[in-house]
Amino acid sequence: MRKVLILVLFFTLGTQVKAQKYSKETINAMYETTLTLQEELNRKPQFIKVMAVGDIMMGTNFPEPYYLPPEGTDPFEKVKEVLLQADILFGNLEGTLTDEGQNAKHCSDPSKCYSFRSPEAYGKFLEDAGFDVMSVANNHIGDFGDIGIKNTTKTLEQHNIAYAGVFAQPSTIFEKDGITYGFCAFAPNKDCLKIHNLTKAKEIVKELTEKADIVIVSFHGGAEGFQHTHVTRKTERFYGEDRGNVYEFAHQMVDAGADLILGHGPHVSRAFEVYNNKFIAYSLGNFCTYSRFSLDGVKGYAPIAEVLIDTEGNFVQGKLHSAKQIDEVYPFMDEKQGALKEIKKLTQEDFPESNLIFKEDGSFLQQKD
Repeated sequence: MRKVLILVLFFTLGTQVKAQKYSKETINAMYETTLTLQEELNRKPQFIKVMAVGDIMMGTNFPEPYYLPPEGTDPFEKVKEVLLQADILFGNLEGTLTDEGQNAKHCSDPSKCYSFRSPEAYGKFLEDAGFDVMSVANNHIGDFGDIGIKNTTKTLEQHNIAYAGVFAQPSTIFEKDGITYGFCAFAPNKDCLKIHNLTKAKEIVKELTEKADIVIVSFHGGAEGFQHTHVTRKTERFYGEDRGNVYEFAHQMVDAGADLILGHGPHVSRAFEVYNNKFIAYSLGNFCTYSRFSLDGVKGYAPIAEVLIDTEGNFVQGKLHSAKQIDEVYPFMDEKQGALKEIKKLTQEDFPESNLIFKEDGSFLQQKD
């Protein structure tokens, strides 16, 4: 995007210099501005290391304060060394960051009501772990009503974390290291931009492609749990709710101009795919979910997807870092590489046409025919 603008500026300046009489000083200033932009372009990295994780809910004081971890515990302490290697770090904020608000769900027994309210002070943990951008499009952003949404977004802004996915902010644009990123997020839930409205979603993506170098799309969709680890390529329903056709959604977003598609929602890991040279993660599962979540078996896998892309957004190579959770224990690196084994298997079964080859160290690349 920026390269095109610079070429246009060179052409425009050359035409103006020929067509009009400018002072020597004005001409020099115009070309110096153009050269400065060109120098900035040359300083841009050749490749971008994006890291992405799934659901994050660092602890909740609802319905009882004892669902919070011991005071001073850093949720990302055991995985931070990996996370801080990212040029851009993404996660899904599964819940709110608010010190105010009443539970918006109607529950006769609060102990069985899954509403998540993390203290606003926990925003500092996200910043210290290096998160650059987060989705707030999911079924828990509205747990504490409008004030919960407002305080969550305010907290993210205070910690310089970009976000999108609610009606007040369907998309966002941010810059880092000379690269401009466009980001948008979708879900099937009432407070969010709808994953079902493909026409609107494509409009948003196309608008972002005109303003940003790299466009990242996040979705919260698909059925949940052990029985739903595979991408069906059909509309998925769960508890009577239309959770979207995540395969169709992802492909249409790439066709509209998206460079990366990052999925979450099923609470289990799902396959990776490379479609038209663009990387898709269909579900990154649970990542940092303290209490109130089932973490048995594959639900406890906490993959960290590392994806290297070029400045056109094309997939170059990747690496899957396997982390793990157990109940009331924050994520830690998994020597048995459970997440890697699971995602490798699912990718080979669901998307053999992607020709993604996984190595024992977690690295993966696309084998060209």
